[in-house]
Amino acid sequence: MTQSDGQQYPGGQGPASYGQPYGPPPAYGQPPPYGYPYAPPQRTNGLAIASLVLGIVWLFWIGSILALVFGYVAKKQIRERGDAGGGMATAGIVLGWVGVGFLALRFLLAIAVSV
Repeated sequence: MTQSDGQQYPGGQGPASYGQPYGPPPAYGQPPPYGYPYAPPQRTNGLAIASLVLGIVWLFWIGSILALVFGYVAKKQIRERGDAGGGMATAGIVLGWVGVGFLALRFLLAIAVSV
């Protein structure tokens, strides 16, 4: 078989075909034999989300304490399990400490005013 410019294809069979190189699809529920096309998404740690939300909201400063607790527990779980959400846990911890700092400042001002 020849191309329009006079060249011949190797083996005389024409242009290369682009069929299914991996064979038939796997049975239902079975992973493909050649691997997944992309990595499965990481699971985001729920305590990291809770830490960030409570760090933002503060909830009369009890939210700041809970943001610290949830944030530190989430960081430990993320290290152990390999979950996603490390940045949210860190942000929750930082915002929790900011809230605790404002709470301490409020107590110091209340004591100073009452003296």
